[in-house]
Amino acid sequence: MKARSTGLIGRVEERDALAKLLASVRAGESRALVVHGEAGMGKSALLDHLAGKAADCRVLRIVGMQSEMELVFAGLHQLCAPLLDRLDRLPIPQRDALRTAFGLREGPPPKPLLIGLAVLSLLSDASGDQPLVCVIDDFQWLDRTSSQALGFVARRLAADPVAMIFGTRTAREELEGVPALRLAGLPDPYAYELLDSGLTGALDEQVRDQIVAECGGNPLALLESLRGTTPERLAGGFGLPAALSPSLLDRLEENFRRQLDQLPATTRQFLRLAAADPSGDAHLVWRAARTLGIRLQAATPAMEAGLAEFGTRVRFRHPLLRSTVYRSASEQERKEVHLALVAATDPEADPDRRAWHRAQAAAEPDEEVAADLEQSAGRAHARGGPAAAAAFLERAALLSADPVRHTERNLAAVQAHQQAGSHERALELLAATEAGRLDPLQRARAELLRGHIAFASGLSNTAPQILLRAAEQLVPLDLGLARETYLTAWMAAVFAGGLAGEGSLPNVCRAARQVPRSPQPDKPELILDAISAVITNGPAAAEPALRHVVSAFTAAETTTEETLRWGWFAHAAAIALWDHSAWRAMLEREAEVMRAAGAHGLLPIVLSTLATVTAWSGDFTAAATMIAEADMVCDATRAPAALFAPIVLACLRGDENTAVPLIEASVDDGRTSGTGVFITYANWAAAILYNGLGCYEDALASATRSRESAPYLFVANWALPELIEAAVRCAHPDLAHRALAELTASAVPGGTDVGLGLLARSRALLSDGDSAEPLYNEAIDRLGRTPLRPELGRAHLLYGEWLRRAGRRTDARVQLRTALDLLAGMGAEAFAARARRELLATGERVRRHYAEAVDSLTAQETLIARLARDSLTNAEIAAQLFLSPRTVEWHLRKVFGKLGITSRRELTSALTHAGEVLNAVE
Repeated sequence: MKARSTGLIGRVEERDALAKLLASVRAGESRALVVHGEAGMGKSALLDHLAGKAADCRVLRIVGMQSEMELVFAGLHQLCAPLLDRLDRLPIPQRDALRTAFGLREGPPPKPLLIGLAVLSLLSDASGDQPLVCVIDDFQWLDRTSSQALGFVARRLAADPVAMIFGTRTAREELEGVPALRLAGLPDPYAYELLDSGLTGALDEQVRDQIVAECGGNPLALLESLRGTTPERLAGGFGLPAALSPSLLDRLEENFRRQLDQLPATTRQFLRLAAADPSGDAHLVWRAARTLGIRLQAATPAMEAGLAEFGTRVRFRHPLLRSTVYRSASEQERKEVHLALVAATDPEADPDRRAWHRAQAAAEPDEEVAADLEQSAGRAHARGGPAAAAAFLERAALLSADPVRHTERNLAAVQAHQQAGSHERALELLAATEAGRLDPLQRARAELLRGHIAFASGLSNTAPQILLRAAEQLVPLDLGLARETYLTAWMAAVFAGGLAGEGSLPNVCRAARQVPRSPQPDKPELILDAISAVITNGPAAAEPALRHVVSAFTAAETTTEETLRWGWFAHAAAIALWDHSAWRAMLEREAEVMRAAGAHGLLPIVLSTLATVTAWSGDFTAAATMIAEADMVCDATRAPAALFAPIVLACLRGDENTAVPLIEASVDDGRTSGTGVFITYANWAAAILYNGLGCYEDALASATRSRESAPYLFVANWALPELIEAAVRCAHPDLAHRALAELTASAVPGGTDVGLGLLARSRALLSDGDSAEPLYNEAIDRLGRTPLRPELGRAHLLYGEWLRRAGRRTDARVQLRTALDLLAGMGAEAFAARARRELLATGERVRRHYAEAVDSLTAQETLIARLARDSLTNAEIAAQLFLSPRTVEWHLRKVFGKLGITSRRELTSALTHAGEVLNAVE
């Protein structure tokens, strides 16, 4: 689109939207916007207009290039390069991550979220001097690592004077959730005005009308339709050709080709050279031109025709022109320019770009070039770019003369695609690789990769069987890898639950038990032996091995690597022993280690599980803040939020309106994804809800579904106390006694107060006469020594109900008052209502409990307030919650206002006061 003194032609609403965006940023607020539309629709012109109106802001602008998509962090480096002098202001982990990503230092591969957080902090810091406007054009052609980081930043902006505006042809998942502005074609009046603005002479009216009709309001098409066309055709009334190209893009490319054909041969060759290099470095292009004997004057015709500019950077008039120049060249012409670029590229300063040009110039398999590409893949991995590594490895495989190296590089490329989340491409390449000749170990590794892809892509019910096959193939080839694969198959089978089919947990465990034992087993082998023995031999036989695992993973000397890699499996040992204290200690350590290491893949699951344990302990506020943190991680990583912690929290609270939709969604999600554990878990939580509400038939049905869906899962064991209580209330003693036998087999071996306390409570429900009372007292005594306050409150409630029915009203009141204080105090309203009704039935006058809490804080605000109370700085809170420090400060100001305080020193007393509950039982 051509700019005039009054601005762009048309686009009135779009210009108003951009003006409001700039006004918000000048006022100190953050804004992000995606401008999307098909090629030639005027996105770049609109972004030019925005940049021109932001003279009082600092403008950073980058343009994605299709040929640069395989170069890791190329686009992000363009954006951040002017700000690198500020790196020392960032927290050390963020600073080091960004330096590693940009190749400024060596170090472990930086985590993607740490990169995104570092860029967020860098932009936030820069905006402290003046408002910052980041313009990212042709976003669809940015390398994946850059697009992920920039999408993260765009979604996390909140209280910084930073604007991020993206121009892109198509919607991209990295920008999901960012406000969007779609550019459609110009209305006819503006289309005619734009067409007329490009005329230098008369235009036949019929031709004019036809151009406007066929261009569909596309500004580039309108202007380009006038280029390369003779004045006679435009003014003489001959009109345009009747046979049109099938698409607007084809027509634009054909028009560009006609313009190129009018240039001298050396100029076309020079343009091919410029189009083949993704860096846009004019000095590099001129060095390559000299190796081809191209003189400086060759650029002049292209510049005079307005096709390209050659300053410090090469700029084509439109990205489509660049791609047309490259595609219109013959294969030999492309190889020629790539070889010239190889000669002009410094192998020390830019080895990856040089290797890529060598690969494009290779006419046949070349092991030396393939080895260079493999080294580039290693550097891409080290900088945190698995997608770039996959591209290098795929090309290296194609250029491999040795069939064995070809297969190895293909398998490495599959793994890199899987790590990058490109599951479809990974499976395509894996299928092509498996069609060739593989040795037994390669074939087993291919099956292992297929299983990992299935598990990572959400095909939970098929992954266990694939991983089990891979493990069995690996046993005679690599015992260590086989055991690790059995553990992965075990985890996949846990998630698949009752939907796993042949890869069910019992099948995995039976196969794992057949693996030869080592004289000195390492921790993975100890874990595999213990957790598989629970299923194959029963909890009693597995108890010593389970206790060994729990001791190993609660010991202080457990390393960070062991915690990250094997900790999740060790949970199963603590759960099988009903050792909630050890389980919680493991979870708290894992969450701490994962935050410190930037291992955010499993962090939401660990936080959600920790929230479940915390809710089960009766601290509903703390559980809600953990759920809020898990949701923030999921939002940052674009991972789906886990529903199981919100479900159990709502069910323990007795909040039926919240719980039931969550339960239904979890069951539907489980069926769709093949994740059967979601179904088992949701039904266990539903049984708690309905027992609290006194809907015992529904509780019995839910507990039965939970138990029968996968009776070998730990969640199914949790359902047994619920099933027993509901079955007793529904007069199904046979069901209750069968469940009691199963609970006894599960709880006794561990010997913990949690397991034995729940067992005593359940036995009391099934006991007659005086034999029940000592069991209730045992349950209260044991559960009182555990952190599970809701279960203790329920024990008092059940004992009080039994005493009232035995006619012992005075004794019943003591138990029921205790139950009401406990249950109402923590917010377990459904069970508290049961206690209240029972008290009323004893003749007691009861007034509802009420809380003098400050309820206006959101879960996120509560989390930030607690972290500030615990002496974390704004920067430390920002790093943990993926925010900028200024955004944390903004949230704290709101917290202070809601709590009526003025400083951090007052947070401890304010939050304590906000959690107080006043007893109001008369």
